[in-house]
Amino acid sequence: MSQQVFITGAGGFIGSHLTEALVQAGYQVKALVHYRGSGDTGWLKHLPTDYLNAIEIISGDVRDTEHMRQAVQGCDLVFHLASLIGIPYSYSAPRSYIETNITGTLNLLQAALASNARFLHTSTSEVYGSALYVPIDEDHPLQGQSPYSASKIGADMLAQSFQRSFGLDLTVVRPFNTFGPRQSTRAVIPAIISQLLSDKPQLELGALSPTRDLNYVANTVSAYLSVANSNQVSGEVIHFGSGHEISIGELAQLLMKITGVEKEIISQEIRKRPDKSEVNRLWANPEKAKKLLNWEPQSSLEAGLQKTVDWALKNPYHSSDYAC
Repeated sequence: MSQQVFITGAGGFIGSHLTEALVQAGYQVKALVHYRGSGDTGWLKHLPTDYLNAIEIISGDVRDTEHMRQAVQGCDLVFHLASLIGIPYSYSAPRSYIETNITGTLNLLQAALASNARFLHTSTSEVYGSALYVPIDEDHPLQGQSPYSASKIGADMLAQSFQRSFGLDLTVVRPFNTFGPRQSTRAVIPAIISQLLSDKPQLELGALSPTRDLNYVANTVSAYLSVANSNQVSGEVIHFGSGHEISIGELAQLLMKITGVEKEIISQEIRKRPDKSEVNRLWANPEKAKKLLNWEPQSSLEAGLQKTVDWALKNPYHSSDYAC
Protein backbone atom coordinates (compact mmCIF):
# COMPACT_ATOMS: atom_id res chain seq x y z
CA MET A 1 0.00 0.00 0.00
CA SER A 2 1.41 3.40 -0.96
CA GLN A 3 2.08 6.06 1.64
CA GLN A 4 -0.43 8.86 2.10
CA VAL A 5 1.26 12.25 2.15
CA PHE A 6 0.06 15.74 3.01
CA ILE A 7 1.74 18.70 1.31
CA THR A 8 1.20 22.33 2.28
CA GLY A 9 1.85 25.14 -0.20
CA ALA A 10 0.88 22.74 -2.97
CA GLY A 11 -0.49 25.45 -5.24
CA GLY A 12 2.75 27.40 -5.28
CA PHE A 13 5.91 27.23 -7.36
CA ILE A 14 7.94 24.47 -5.68
CA GLY A 15 4.86 22.88 -4.14
CA SER A 16 3.14 22.25 -7.46
CA HIS A 17 6.26 20.65 -8.93
CA LEU A 18 6.66 18.47 -5.83
CA THR A 19 2.98 17.50 -5.86
CA GLU A 20 3.32 16.43 -9.48
CA ALA A 21 6.41 14.35 -8.66
CA LEU A 22 4.71 12.70 -5.66
CA VAL A 23 1.83 11.54 -7.85
CA GLN A 24 4.32 10.21 -10.40
CA ALA A 25 6.11 8.33 -7.61
CA GLY A 26 2.88 6.59 -6.58
CA TYR A 27 2.08 8.38 -3.33
CA GLN A 28 -1.51 9.05 -2.25
CA VAL A 29 -1.46 12.85 -2.14
CA LYS A 30 -3.52 15.29 -0.08
CA ALA A 31 -2.62 18.81 -1.21
CA LEU A 32 -3.33 21.97 0.78
CA VAL A 33 -3.89 25.19 -1.18
CA HIS A 34 -4.53 28.55 0.42
CA TYR A 35 -8.27 29.20 0.50
CA ARG A 36 -9.57 31.68 -2.06
CA GLY A 37 -13.21 32.59 -2.51
CA SER A 38 -12.84 31.98 -6.23
CA GLY A 39 -11.85 28.37 -5.61
CA ASP A 40 -8.52 28.97 -7.34
CA THR A 41 -6.04 26.14 -6.69
CA GLY A 42 -2.95 27.99 -7.88
CA TRP A 43 -0.58 26.15 -10.18
CA LEU A 44 -2.29 22.82 -9.49
CA LYS A 45 -5.06 23.72 -11.91
CA HIS A 46 -2.51 23.60 -14.72
CA LEU A 47 -1.59 19.96 -14.06
CA PRO A 48 -2.90 17.25 -16.43
CA THR A 49 -6.39 15.95 -15.63
CA ASP A 50 -5.16 12.48 -14.70
CA TYR A 51 -2.85 14.05 -12.09
CA LEU A 52 -5.63 16.21 -10.67
CA ASN A 53 -7.91 13.19 -10.41
CA ALA A 54 -5.26 11.47 -8.30
CA ILE A 55 -4.91 14.38 -5.83
CA GLU A 56 -7.22 15.22 -2.93
CA ILE A 57 -7.12 19.02 -2.91
CA ILE A 58 -7.96 20.74 0.37
CA SER A 59 -8.50 24.50 0.63
CA GLY A 60 -7.55 26.07 3.92
CA ASP A 61 -5.07 28.08 5.95
CA VAL A 62 -2.17 26.73 8.01
CA ARG A 63 -3.15 29.17 10.76
CA ASP A 64 -6.33 27.16 11.43
CA THR A 65 -5.40 24.65 14.15
CA GLU A 66 -8.37 22.29 13.96
CA HIS A 67 -8.53 22.25 10.19
CA MET A 68 -4.86 21.26 9.98
CA ARG A 69 -5.37 18.50 12.55
CA GLN A 70 -8.23 17.08 10.48
CA ALA A 71 -6.31 17.40 7.20
CA VAL A 72 -3.22 15.58 8.47
CA GLN A 73 -5.19 12.76 10.11
CA GLY A 74 -4.37 9.41 8.52
CA CYS A 75 -1.27 10.67 6.71
CA ASP A 76 2.12 9.00 6.98
CA LEU A 77 4.24 11.93 5.85
CA VAL A 78 3.90 15.74 5.87
CA PHE A 79 5.77 17.98 3.42
CA HIS A 80 5.47 21.46 4.93
CA LEU A 81 6.20 24.10 2.27
CA ALA A 82 3.51 26.72 2.97
CA SER A 83 5.05 30.03 3.95
CA LEU A 84 4.64 33.76 3.57
CA ILE A 85 7.80 34.49 1.59
CA GLY A 86 7.93 38.02 0.14
CA ILE A 87 10.90 39.62 1.88
CA PRO A 88 10.05 43.30 1.14
CA TYR A 89 6.53 42.92 2.57
CA SER A 90 7.97 41.50 5.79
CA TYR A 91 9.40 44.91 6.62
CA SER A 92 5.90 46.40 6.52
CA ALA A 93 3.85 43.55 7.98
CA PRO A 94 6.05 41.40 10.22
CA ARG A 95 3.17 40.09 12.33
CA SER A 96 1.73 38.36 9.25
CA TYR A 97 4.97 36.39 8.93
CA ILE A 98 4.93 35.34 12.57
CA GLU A 99 1.33 34.13 12.31
CA THR A 100 1.80 32.17 9.07
CA ASN A 101 5.38 30.96 9.33
CA ILE A 102 5.63 30.24 13.05
CA THR A 103 2.05 29.70 14.27
CA GLY A 104 1.17 27.88 11.05
CA THR A 105 4.17 25.59 11.50
CA LEU A 106 3.14 24.93 15.12
CA ASN A 107 -0.30 23.79 13.93
CA LEU A 108 1.23 21.37 11.42
CA LEU A 109 3.73 20.01 13.95
CA GLN A 110 0.98 19.33 16.48
CA ALA A 111 -1.14 17.70 13.79
CA ALA A 112 1.73 15.48 12.66
CA LEU A 113 2.51 14.48 16.24
CA ALA A 114 -1.14 13.54 16.85
CA SER A 115 -1.17 11.41 13.70
CA ASN A 116 2.30 9.90 14.24
CA ALA A 117 3.30 11.26 10.82
CA ARG A 118 6.82 11.92 9.66
CA PHE A 119 7.54 15.63 9.03
CA LEU A 120 9.69 17.33 6.37
CA HIS A 121 9.98 20.99 7.34
CA THR A 122 11.04 23.47 4.66
CA SER A 123 13.47 26.15 5.78
CA THR A 124 15.31 28.70 3.61
CA SER A 125 18.88 29.79 2.98
CA GLU A 126 17.83 33.28 4.09
CA VAL A 127 18.20 32.12 7.71
CA TYR A 128 21.97 32.47 7.34
CA GLY A 129 21.95 36.15 6.41
CA SER A 130 25.17 37.34 4.76
CA ALA A 131 27.63 34.49 4.92
CA LEU A 132 30.29 34.62 7.64
CA TYR A 133 32.16 31.98 5.63
CA VAL A 134 31.61 30.13 2.37
CA PRO A 135 30.52 27.69 1.25
CA ILE A 136 27.79 27.67 3.92
CA ASP A 137 27.38 24.37 5.74
CA GLU A 138 24.57 23.34 8.07
CA ASP A 139 26.56 24.50 11.14
CA HIS A 140 26.75 28.14 9.96
CA PRO A 141 25.26 30.57 12.53
CA LEU A 142 21.70 31.75 11.89
CA GLN A 143 21.21 35.49 11.34
CA GLY A 144 17.80 37.10 10.99
CA GLN A 145 18.46 39.97 8.59
CA SER A 146 14.78 40.51 7.71
CA PRO A 147 11.53 39.84 9.58
CA TYR A 148 10.91 37.09 7.02
CA SER A 149 14.19 35.30 7.78
CA ALA A 150 13.63 35.76 11.52
CA SER A 151 10.22 34.11 11.23
CA LYS A 152 11.75 31.17 9.38
CA ILE A 153 14.46 30.81 12.02
CA GLY A 154 11.71 30.71 14.64
CA ALA A 155 9.82 28.05 12.67
CA ASP A 156 12.99 25.97 12.26
CA MET A 157 13.76 26.09 15.98
CA LEU A 158 10.17 25.18 16.84
CA ALA A 159 10.27 22.24 14.45
CA GLN A 160 13.53 20.95 15.91
CA SER A 161 12.13 21.30 19.44
CA PHE A 162 9.32 18.90 18.51
CA GLN A 163 11.89 16.35 17.42
CA ARG A 164 13.93 16.77 20.60
CA SER A 165 11.07 17.12 23.07
CA PHE A 166 8.40 14.83 21.66
CA GLY A 167 10.29 12.45 19.39
CA LEU A 168 8.64 13.63 16.19
CA ASP A 169 10.35 12.04 13.18
CA LEU A 170 11.42 15.31 11.58
CA THR A 171 13.92 16.55 9.01
CA VAL A 172 14.63 20.21 8.26
CA VAL A 173 15.35 20.72 4.57
CA ARG A 174 16.93 24.00 3.54
CA PRO A 175 16.65 24.82 -0.20
CA PHE A 176 18.87 27.58 -1.47
CA ASN A 177 17.60 29.70 -4.38
CA THR A 178 15.31 27.42 -6.36
CA PHE A 179 14.19 28.61 -9.80
CA GLY A 180 12.28 27.33 -12.79
CA PRO A 181 8.87 27.34 -14.51
CA ARG A 182 5.91 28.72 -12.51
CA GLN A 183 8.01 30.98 -10.26
CA SER A 184 6.60 34.41 -9.40
CA THR A 185 8.17 37.53 -10.90
CA ARG A 186 8.90 38.65 -7.35
CA ALA A 187 11.95 36.35 -7.62
CA VAL A 188 15.04 37.59 -9.42
CA ILE A 189 15.23 35.13 -12.34
CA PRO A 190 11.64 35.54 -13.58
CA ALA A 191 11.99 39.29 -12.93
CA ILE A 192 14.97 39.39 -15.29
CA ILE A 193 13.44 37.09 -17.91
CA SER A 194 10.10 38.92 -17.97
CA GLN A 195 11.85 42.26 -18.51
CA LEU A 196 14.14 40.89 -21.21
CA LEU A 197 11.15 39.47 -23.09
CA SER A 198 9.15 42.71 -22.73
CA ASP A 199 9.29 45.98 -24.68
CA LYS A 200 11.03 47.76 -21.80
CA PRO A 201 14.20 49.45 -23.07
CA GLN A 202 16.19 48.79 -19.88
CA LEU A 203 16.62 46.00 -17.34
CA GLU A 204 15.73 47.34 -13.89
CA LEU A 205 17.28 45.50 -10.94
CA GLY A 206 18.34 46.16 -7.36
CA ALA A 207 21.83 45.46 -6.05
CA LEU A 208 24.01 43.65 -8.61
CA SER A 209 26.86 42.41 -6.39
CA PRO A 210 25.04 39.96 -4.06
CA THR A 211 25.60 36.30 -4.95
CA ARG A 212 23.13 33.43 -4.88
CA ASP A 213 23.33 29.63 -5.07
CA LEU A 214 20.79 28.85 -7.80
CA ASN A 215 19.26 25.40 -8.14
CA TYR A 216 16.80 24.30 -10.83
CA VAL A 217 13.44 23.19 -9.43
CA ALA A 218 13.74 19.59 -10.68
CA ASN A 219 16.92 19.28 -8.60
CA THR A 220 15.12 20.55 -5.50
CA VAL A 221 12.19 18.19 -6.04
CA SER A 222 14.50 15.20 -6.44
CA ALA A 223 16.15 16.18 -3.14
CA TYR A 224 12.77 16.20 -1.37
CA LEU A 225 12.04 12.73 -2.71
CA SER A 226 15.46 11.52 -1.60
CA VAL A 227 14.73 12.67 1.95
CA ALA A 228 11.30 11.02 1.85
CA ASN A 229 12.89 7.74 0.77
CA SER A 230 15.58 7.78 3.46
CA ASN A 231 15.30 6.35 6.98
CA GLN A 232 18.59 7.88 8.14
CA VAL A 233 17.80 11.60 8.31
CA SER A 234 15.56 12.05 11.35
CA GLY A 235 16.70 15.11 13.30
CA GLU A 236 18.97 16.32 10.51
CA VAL A 237 19.20 19.70 8.78
CA ILE A 238 20.07 19.23 5.09
CA HIS A 239 20.93 21.74 2.37
CA PHE A 240 19.51 21.57 -1.14
CA GLY A 241 22.03 23.64 -3.09
CA SER A 242 24.16 23.58 -6.22
CA GLY A 243 27.50 24.25 -4.55
CA HIS A 244 28.13 27.29 -6.78
CA GLU A 245 27.49 31.03 -6.50
CA ILE A 246 26.79 33.69 -9.10
CA SER A 247 26.24 37.43 -8.68
CA ILE A 248 22.99 39.07 -9.77
CA GLY A 249 24.90 41.11 -12.34
CA GLU A 250 26.53 37.99 -13.80
CA LEU A 251 23.16 36.23 -13.81
CA ALA A 252 21.63 39.07 -15.82
CA GLN A 253 24.44 38.84 -18.36
CA LEU A 254 23.99 35.06 -18.64
CA LEU A 255 20.25 35.43 -19.21
CA MET A 256 20.85 38.06 -21.89
CA LYS A 257 23.11 35.53 -23.62
CA ILE A 258 20.47 32.77 -23.37
CA THR A 259 17.58 34.96 -24.57
CA GLY A 260 19.62 36.74 -27.21
CA VAL A 261 18.36 40.07 -25.85
CA GLU A 262 20.73 42.76 -24.62
CA LYS A 263 19.55 45.68 -22.49
CA GLU A 264 21.22 48.29 -20.34
CA ILE A 265 21.11 47.28 -16.67
CA ILE A 266 19.86 49.95 -14.27
CA SER A 267 20.42 49.38 -10.54
CA GLN A 268 17.52 51.14 -8.79
CA GLU A 269 17.58 52.18 -5.15
CA ILE A 270 13.89 51.36 -4.74
CA ARG A 271 14.64 47.72 -5.58
CA LYS A 272 17.39 47.40 -2.96
CA ARG A 273 16.85 46.06 0.53
CA PRO A 274 17.09 48.36 3.57
CA ASP A 275 20.54 49.07 4.99
CA LYS A 276 22.06 46.15 6.97
CA SER A 277 19.43 43.70 5.69
CA GLU A 278 20.92 42.76 2.31
CA VAL A 279 22.20 39.19 2.15
CA ASN A 280 25.45 39.60 0.24
CA ARG A 281 26.52 35.99 -0.29
CA LEU A 282 24.60 32.70 -0.40
CA TRP A 283 26.66 29.70 -1.46
CA ALA A 284 25.70 26.24 -0.26
CA ASN A 285 27.92 23.41 0.81
CA PRO A 286 25.88 20.42 -0.46
CA GLU A 287 28.21 17.71 0.86
CA LYS A 288 25.85 16.55 3.62
CA ALA A 289 23.07 15.83 1.10
CA LYS A 290 25.56 13.94 -1.03
CA LYS A 291 26.77 11.89 1.93
CA LEU A 292 23.40 11.09 3.54
CA LEU A 293 21.18 10.92 0.47
CA ASN A 294 23.57 10.26 -2.41
CA TRP A 295 21.94 13.35 -3.96
CA GLU A 296 23.52 15.79 -6.38
CA PRO A 297 21.90 18.31 -8.76
CA GLN A 298 21.41 16.79 -12.20
CA SER A 299 20.52 19.98 -14.09
CA SER A 300 23.20 22.67 -14.42
CA LEU A 301 22.49 26.37 -13.97
CA GLU A 302 22.72 27.04 -17.70
CA ALA A 303 20.47 24.10 -18.61
CA GLY A 304 17.92 25.10 -15.99
CA LEU A 305 17.89 28.71 -17.15
CA GLN A 306 17.36 27.59 -20.75
CA LYS A 307 14.38 25.44 -19.70
CA THR A 308 12.97 28.36 -17.72
CA VAL A 309 13.33 30.76 -20.65
CA ASP A 310 11.72 28.21 -23.00
CA TRP A 311 8.78 27.91 -20.60
CA ALA A 312 8.46 31.70 -20.28
CA LEU A 313 8.29 32.08 -24.05
CA LYS A 314 5.22 29.82 -24.06
CA ASN A 315 3.75 31.05 -20.76
CA PRO A 316 4.13 34.83 -20.34
CA TYR A 317 4.67 35.92 -16.75
CA HIS A 318 1.89 37.66 -14.84
CA SER A 319 2.21 39.60 -11.60
CA SER A 320 -0.42 37.34 -10.01
CA ASP A 321 1.64 34.17 -10.44
CA TYR A 322 1.63 32.04 -7.31
CA ALA A 323 4.78 32.40 -5.29
CA CYS A 324 4.73 30.01 -2.35
